[in-house]
Amino acid sequence: MKFYVLVLALLLFASPVFAADIDGKWMGTISTGAAEFPVTFNLKADGAKLTGTTLGLDGSEVQLKDGKIDGANVTFNVTLDFGGMPFAISYKGVLAGDQLKMTAEVMGMPMEFVVKKEAEKK
Repeated sequence: MKFYVLVLALLLFASPVFAADIDGKWMGTISTGAAEFPVTFNLKADGAKLTGTTLGLDGSEVQLKDGKIDGANVTFNVTLDFGGMPFAISYKGVLAGDQLKMTAEVMGMPMEFVVKKEAEKK
């Protein structure tokens, strides 16, 4: 019985720890084979809700939509403006320390990449 209580307590406290670690600026690159593109996310946890921004194709900030945190797993969507046409991207990732191992799905095609958390300036 004590073992189950301990496991339950660890699970209850682990989720907020992962959520707190997601807050901040995350940077990396997506490689398409032909070129590499920089990617930046500014993320903020609010319980199980994930909010934040990424940079659009023109360098402007784009809001994340439908962001969720479930333990170390994150999901969110972004809609970019590509010459007046909406361009939807679905993201899912797994938090592992100072890295987010991400998969972006664009028109049914997955692209895997890693973003790293930028150290906070003091």
